[in-house]
Amino acid sequence: MKESARISKALTGATVSLLTPCLHKRAWMSLLLVFMQLTVFAQYAWQENDEHPRSMPQITKDIDYSLEFQGTFSKGKTPLWLNANKYGLSSLKECNGYTRAGIFRPLSADSIRRWGIGYGADMAVAAGFTSNVVVQQAFVEARWLHGVLTIGAKEYPMELKNPWLSSGSQTLGINARPVPQARIALPKYWTLPFGNGWIHLKGHIAVGKMTDDSWQHEFTQKKSRYADDVMYHSKAGYLKFGNDYAEFPLSVELGLEMAAQYGGKPYIIGKDGNMTKVETKGGLKGLWNVFIPGGSDATDGLYHNKSGNHLGSYVFRINYNTEYWMASLYGDHFFEDHSQMFLVDYNGYGSGEDWNKWVKNRYFRYALKDIMLGAEFRLHYGRWLKDVLVEYLHTTYQSGPYNHDRTQNISDHVAGTDDYYNHYIYTGWQHWGQVIGNPLYRSPIYNNDGKINVKDNRFIAWHLGVRGEPNDNLAYRLLATYQKAWGTYEDPFTRPHHNVSLMLEATYRLDRWSLTGAYAMDFGSDKLYGHNAGLQLTLRRCLSK
Repeated sequence: MKESARISKALTGATVSLLTPCLHKRAWMSLLLVFMQLTVFAQYAWQENDEHPRSMPQITKDIDYSLEFQGTFSKGKTPLWLNANKYGLSSLKECNGYTRAGIFRPLSADSIRRWGIGYGADMAVAAGFTSNVVVQQAFVEARWLHGVLTIGAKEYPMELKNPWLSSGSQTLGINARPVPQARIALPKYWTLPFGNGWIHLKGHIAVGKMTDDSWQHEFTQKKSRYADDVMYHSKAGYLKFGNDYAEFPLSVELGLEMAAQYGGKPYIIGKDGNMTKVETKGGLKGLWNVFIPGGSDATDGLYHNKSGNHLGSYVFRINYNTEYWMASLYGDHFFEDHSQMFLVDYNGYGSGEDWNKWVKNRYFRYALKDIMLGAEFRLHYGRWLKDVLVEYLHTTYQSGPYNHDRTQNISDHVAGTDDYYNHYIYTGWQHWGQVIGNPLYRSPIYNNDGKINVKDNRFIAWHLGVRGEPNDNLAYRLLATYQKAWGTYEDPFTRPHHNVSLMLEATYRLDRWSLTGAYAMDFGSDKLYGHNAGLQLTLRRCLSK
């Protein structure tokens, strides 16, 4: 089946069909009503005027068009930073490229109205990619007051991180192709009607369906784990404490991001060596079990895990913003289950016949070791140096290497070996071979054994990003990353492996044209990204109607 047909099927079969029954749920409707409350301070043009246009939005006006040509030429594979964080529109082939065209009507075109309509279509004809035709984005959306409903596949930015310089979010990143979904959101901070303008809220809830079935079949030849018709769910909420109107320079942002894969038809290797289908829960029951984690999987046996593949992050950002500069500290603590989500676990099981019963009031505390920490400094009027950030990632702990579940002989319940981005039923936190989160977790598309898994999720990394605009027409950015990796707990490297990835990019803008040239290199072990060098050229033209 061609990708355009698959996307169309996913859009209609996953998002539209799911939207109606989901919105009938009282909890979802209540949340939608909360999203649409009036605010104290103006965030849209309609809040600043008492009179609002009563006419219908002219949906054939205020349209943006884009046309883009890109070619990548490499020795070895495409280097990491020419491939990563491009919403999956990239390839590892030595020579690859695409012609891309898009048409968009942003919701901002109706900012003077209490409600607005937007849409977008974005397609690419590609060479050297996993598909010859890529439907990158196809969506419609509507806003009423502050709440936005979007249906379709759309590129959503990272939250609380610099989209140009950061290595990426660990849960809801920008490294994989968009998942078609129905999404209810407060996309901008809404100032709560209490707190004198110091407390703000934004967030989203989404349900969708993965579209990479055919890629999984081709990649695995149906000889290792794959999953068809997998459903997607994500939700996130962010609180901001600060008041721009008070000219107080300090603000604090706190957030929780959660995501899950559920339902569908996963296939794993059975005891007889053949591929065996695992029964899952889809529909409203499956959605409820991931919306509020519950249920269990068919393969759990004595040990009941939550239904589906769950993961998430606690995120925060502290900003000190003055007239001339801004300094920020931020973090992203990733978790795959309750052990790193709560950092406390019940450990009071008995022995003998009581090995699987709670008999003691005893708990185990996990260490807070796995985290991304970043620092960013921005000069508001900077030229040659406008923005610089440094990030540190640590993922080696994963609740420890010991005893994921209690046994009759070992009563300790220390839920270690979390195995980030992998799962024992589903193909893990990936879409079309690219991890959905941070690309320093080695994406399955790099594998040459036909297995869809992340072969390196235990690493430490240092990442540097620098950006500047020497003049109004010229901009540049520099990315540099060092990584030391140990593989996974299940399949560890025999020794640590190292990698360094570099990229220098420059963009020249003239009127509605822009030309971007980027050169990148990888220096490291074949267990990671190997030795690669590549040049990427992108020509872009934007128009408005």
